[in-house]
Amino acid sequence: MPFHVGIDLVCGDDVQEAVRRHGDRYLDRVYTEQERRDAGTDPLRLAARFAAKEATMKALRRADEPLPWRDIAVHRDADGCPTLRLTGAADALARRSGVQSLSVSLTHERDLAAAVVVAEWGTAA
Repeated sequence: MPFHVGIDLVCGDDVQEAVRRHGDRYLDRVYTEQERRDAGTDPLRLAARFAAKEATMKALRRADEPLPWRDIAVHRDADGCPTLRLTGAADALARRSGVQSLSVSLTHERDLAAAVVVAEWGTAA
C-alpha cells in the first residue's frame, strides 16, 4: 500500500508566547482536553502536539486547506506511546481518502519539538 509522510518542527518559545498572549483561548482552540492534561503547561510538549497536527495535515495532503486543530489529537496508548485520533472533518477526510492507518512519532530537544506522521493509504489514494 502507498504511504505519505508529514513532518513539522515547532519552536517551544512560539507556543509559550501564544499561551502568554492568548491564554485559554489559544489552548482551547488548538488542543483537546486530554492533550492539555497530558502536556500540562510544558511548552515543548504542547509544541510537539502542535507539530503532530501540522504533520498529520501534510500526510493527509491537506496542508493547503487546514482542518480544525482539535479534529487531530495526540493520545497515549496503554504503553505510553503517542497515537493519533481523528474526529470530525479530519476523520471524514481520512475515511473518504482511503487512509488505512496513521503512525506518529514525537520528539523535543532544547527549544524545538518535532513530529513525523506516516499515513498508509488504501487504493483510493
